[in-house]
Amino acid sequence: MKTSIGRSVLFLFLSLSISLPVLAQGKIIAVGKSKSFQSIQQAIDFATNGDTVLVDPGIYKEKNILLQKSIVLKGIDYPVLDGQHKHAIITIKARHAVIEGFKLQNTGRSEIDDIGAIMIFDSYRVTAINNILDNSNFGVYLQNSRNCLIRNNDITAYGKSELQSGNGIHCWNSDSIQIIGNRITGHRDGIYFEFVTHSLVWKNTSVKNLRYGIHFMFSHHDTYIGNIFEGNESGVAVMYTNNIHMYNNFFLNNWGAAAYGILLKDITDSEISGNHFTRNTTGIHMEGCSRIKLHKNIFNNNGWAVKIQASCDNNEFTRNNFTGNTFDIGTNGSLVLNTFNGNYWDKYEGYDLNRDGIGDVPYRPVSMYSMIIDQNPSALMLFRSLIVSLLDKSEKILPGITPEKLQDEEPLMKRLPL
Repeated sequence: MKTSIGRSVLFLFLSLSISLPVLAQGKIIAVGKSKSFQSIQQAIDFATNGDTVLVDPGIYKEKNILLQKSIVLKGIDYPVLDGQHKHAIITIKARHAVIEGFKLQNTGRSEIDDIGAIMIFDSYRVTAINNILDNSNFGVYLQNSRNCLIRNNDITAYGKSELQSGNGIHCWNSDSIQIIGNRITGHRDGIYFEFVTHSLVWKNTSVKNLRYGIHFMFSHHDTYIGNIFEGNESGVAVMYTNNIHMYNNFFLNNWGAAAYGILLKDITDSEISGNHFTRNTTGIHMEGCSRIKLHKNIFNNNGWAVKIQASCDNNEFTRNNFTGNTFDIGTNGSLVLNTFNGNYWDKYEGYDLNRDGIGDVPYRPVSMYSMIIDQNPSALMLFRSLIVSLLDKSEKILPGITPEKLQDEEPLMKRLPL
């Protein structure tokens, strides 16, 4: 654990050091009604590498501004770049470019082309910082780019359906991207990664999006620290990926028949530690997952804390707190290939005669009733009935339906101070 977090912290500082905006050493070019340039595009075309283009407050309705130079494009008091519901606002194809301090609003929408507020293609060390993106299709869109920094942006959309909305921060086929301190709401997915490697997602807030707070696939060796994912329609989805590290994130209030705190599908060789799963239909849903270490997480007031399918193997649950959940663990098979050891379970009714803090009787966290509900949801009407209590008590004494070997051999008597 300490080694893994140490590597992540080192990665974090290295990431920040390589992604800081390049300080321009050239001339200052001013844009505004009383300045030499009234057009942002004309000022960019006039600029040379190392220059800074300063834009006065106002509303600028220029069509798809193109930036292909190593310059700083900076707004004073948030000038408005308005896409007029017709087109993308700014496209960047550059090395060491910066866009900072603008309000970008009202992009166009298309069922054929991806249109967004800040479009970054084939770029290196581009920085988008301290911008307000309002009513955009895609917010920040990155493709085929490396070592870019997206930091402290407010990204808001008002989509009514998934098909008519893009993602807040969309990254495709990129490497070493830093997504830090952004606030995202109202998009299809708050953050979307596909074929994105060696990247950092840190201290972002992704709430009330139409599908997932974060959705990533085929994106290996990425780290996610201190993010908040709350009230998203389907929670968070992580698919077809290996070597991910998720520390100290919050998965909150993701409710619905197909909603999860986090869905893990075909994930291998990863670590999930220090996270809070609170008030979700299912805290973690796992399918086809192998060799994941889940420890020091808090599962509180969920429907199911964890649903782990029979297709999962060699996953380790240690030193987690399970409190106030309707069901602690759910599964669809009797074969036990995963380990639960040294966790705290508030439903544990065992004893500790030698007072070593570890229960003397193993805890079996899968109830018969949870397995019945999984196959027959209508049985939920019997919840908290006397017959259900009797069935679960008898099943613990003489297991017949629940997986007999799925148990915590060393259940903790006291909640861990996580």
